[in-house]
Amino acid sequence: MSKTATTQGGGTIPAQPGPRGAAGPARRGPDSGIVSAEGDMSDASGPEAHGADSDVVILGAGPTGRPGERATVRLREAAPDDPPRYAPEWLELREGADAAARAHDLLDPLRIRLANLPGRSGGLVIHDLGCGTGSMGRWLAPHLDGAQHWVLHDRDPYLLHFAAVASPRSSADGSRVTVETRRGDVGRLTPDALHGASLVTASALLDVLTRDEITTLAAACAGAGCTALLTLSVAGRVELTPSDPLDEEITEAFNAHQKRTGLLGPDAATVAAEVFSEHGATVQLHPSPWRLGPDEAALTAQWLRGWVGAAVEQRPELRERADRYLRERLDACTAGELRVVVHHTDLLALARPTGGAS
Repeated sequence: MSKTATTQGGGTIPAQPGPRGAAGPARRGPDSGIVSAEGDMSDASGPEAHGADSDVVILGAGPTGRPGERATVRLREAAPDDPPRYAPEWLELREGADAAARAHDLLDPLRIRLANLPGRSGGLVIHDLGCGTGSMGRWLAPHLDGAQHWVLHDRDPYLLHFAAVASPRSSADGSRVTVETRRGDVGRLTPDALHGASLVTASALLDVLTRDEITTLAAACAGAGCTALLTLSVAGRVELTPSDPLDEEITEAFNAHQKRTGLLGPDAATVAAEVFSEHGATVQLHPSPWRLGPDEAALTAQWLRGWVGAAVEQRPELRERADRYLRERLDACTAGELRVVVHHTDLLALARPTGGAS
């Protein structure tokens, strides 16, 4: 219990030991569509399966709690005492809710922009930042026509391996989808790194960045003339049914926790809209809430533990009341009596093409 990680949906969670015998890096296969998956996986560690123990919190359910760290975007090699990475189990648990929440209304303007790009005949080049296990590609690639080449960015070779081997193989019209992987830091992106990109995308990333990092991202997209689709940024609002008098205090404490050390937390989407607009992009924001009911009880329980845990870390005086609150909420979740709406925001930034057309 000596390490904790702060969840994307919220909270602090205990570190667990990693498994033995992680798989090796993905290599090119005749039909795999994988160009490369960089990084030696022989020493990679990840969370162990937790079986039927519903009280165990999944390791790595979000960005790290160490001040200034972003779990999936750090460039340097991980040291033995580094905070834990995102867990594939957590990313898998939330993937269905993420897919259901993302704003489909932003897809049509995105398709129109991509269809009118110069040089489209060569296919789309899509950069996925902080890709995790690749859920964004699995969701988006089947919504877009034409050949696609995905460049998956993450600092974690273990997650890059998952993303590469589980990437989609075909687009909406059956064209081929290929992938490559890159280890790197979103805070160091440059227009050169995005040269030739059609689209930059990310999921649940903006709220764990600083204003400076979002400015760097917007400047890189503007310099490369590529559009950005950035989904599932926390909005700082949660609705629980039935309600409880402590809901508001937990929400306020969690939001304050998300903004520690200069991270933007629930302000991220608004700040990103301003910054991308300042760099000449046309920006659209759209709500993308998780709607969690009895069918998502496992995700709701994990989210609750993390959400309340972060609130207590921010305001330790809440602990006694929060412990009672969490027990009652988990009991209601198990009984199928709890429903939760976790509000997020999706952002589409249509960059001004570098050729000067609007």
